[in-house]
Amino acid sequence: MLPDAAETGRMQPLLAKIAAGLDDFLKFEHPDALHPGHAWRQRLDRPLPRAGIGIDGVAEELVRHVIPNGSSVPRPGFSSFITTGAVTASTLASTAAGIAAPQRYNHTAFNFLEELSLRWLAEMFGLRGMEGVYSSGGSVANLLALGAARQHAFERLGRDPAADGIDRPVAVYATAEAHHTIQRSAGVLGIGRRAVRAIACDRRGRMRVDALRAALAEDRRAGVLPMAIVANAGTTNTGAIDPLQEIGEIAQSAGVWFHVDGAYGLPGVLDERVAPLYAGLALADSVIVDPHKWLGAAVGVAATFVRDRELLRRAFTQEPAAYLEGSMAAAGTAAPAIEHSMDDFGVPYYDFGVELSAPSRGVVVWALLREIGVAGMTERIRRHNDMARHIAQVAAAHPKLELLLEPTLSICCFRYVPAAAGDVDALNQRLHRRLIRENRNMPSTTRVNGQLALRPCFIGARSTFEHAEALVADVLRIGAELEREAVPCMAEDLA
Repeated sequence: MLPDAAETGRMQPLLAKIAAGLDDFLKFEHPDALHPGHAWRQRLDRPLPRAGIGIDGVAEELVRHVIPNGSSVPRPGFSSFITTGAVTASTLASTAAGIAAPQRYNHTAFNFLEELSLRWLAEMFGLRGMEGVYSSGGSVANLLALGAARQHAFERLGRDPAADGIDRPVAVYATAEAHHTIQRSAGVLGIGRRAVRAIACDRRGRMRVDALRAALAEDRRAGVLPMAIVANAGTTNTGAIDPLQEIGEIAQSAGVWFHVDGAYGLPGVLDERVAPLYAGLALADSVIVDPHKWLGAAVGVAATFVRDRELLRRAFTQEPAAYLEGSMAAAGTAAPAIEHSMDDFGVPYYDFGVELSAPSRGVVVWALLREIGVAGMTERIRRHNDMARHIAQVAAAHPKLELLLEPTLSICCFRYVPAAAGDVDALNQRLHRRLIRENRNMPSTTRVNGQLALRPCFIGARSTFEHAEALVADVLRIGAELEREAVPCMAEDLA
């Protein structure tokens, strides 16, 4: 069956059917996709269709076999990775954009909201004087920021690196706690992954400014060009915030680009209790944030902010294409008044990044902020930070738990401590796997100063204080079960 004009008017009932399936999914009463007896793979794994089943059949299969066997990530008790299920406002906006504005270009309401929402984000986070561009995630957002840094460093030497390449070794300074996309960005930009210098951290996972100064001085003596200093505004590992003010002052004094990776943690600035830790943002040349993390957007929305967006244009501009530019006002002629949405591309985001084809992401951020405003976002950030602090307080006081690091934001690193001596790391690894298999409260693990930790990171809009309390209860229950199971084994070993 071919889709044609006869399907006009079918959208509403079909979307209603899918919405009902999603509402069922959001009750979170379904088992994991790999539950015993699951048969969805056999039902979906069919030969290439030679004839279609029609749109009603597709909707039926989505509701019956696909949606109920989706990811664990949207569950309110999921606290593993720094990603979450989209809130309803995000789903509505991205659905609308997928039909009404499949590209973010031209003078449409969607193109307008792309720029407006970027301005709103900059204002909400205190990024004064910065302009932005959306991309697919923190990986690309960091790439764009470091591309601007490369352009800045070489233009000061009279060279255009985007056009002519680089002609000398450079260095990027970041800690081991920095996201690994920094190394990948260095590789993609042609400066090499080994150009990223690992700056030592303190016991809380924050960059040591003395080590940064020493590395800068060493590279200067060796004739290496310092290209960028990357600081974390909330590491993905523990939520640590580097000393932004001190690092920014060092960068300013040395004439080095100062980049702040706030993909996860930048929204923490809305919590006035930790806001002073972000003071150095005013010195940043670039900052990134991922609305698909703490703000509740569907995966695929990140933003890069810079003080001079023309640097991005020079770093990433594409060569003209006749079929594109030729469809607009002729070059070198007086442009007529814009009377049609396709008289002009609007803001040329395709020249500020690496994507030509790109969805309208700004409408999603606009919808999130229009729904609950700065006040609603602030309440969410405070709630999640409070959840991490609550677990920290319980872990510090409970004889069976150990707090490995005081939380800065919404990540808490703690572990279960058995009464008998033994491999605490191994016990907590087993405890973690049981948590995951129970499919209810699901943190990740990490290492803090060499010790394995349970690491819940609370960012989901559907996560409430009760989920933090339930996680602690589950850890204590499973830990006690594992201790009891270990006793017969020890007795057998002694016999």
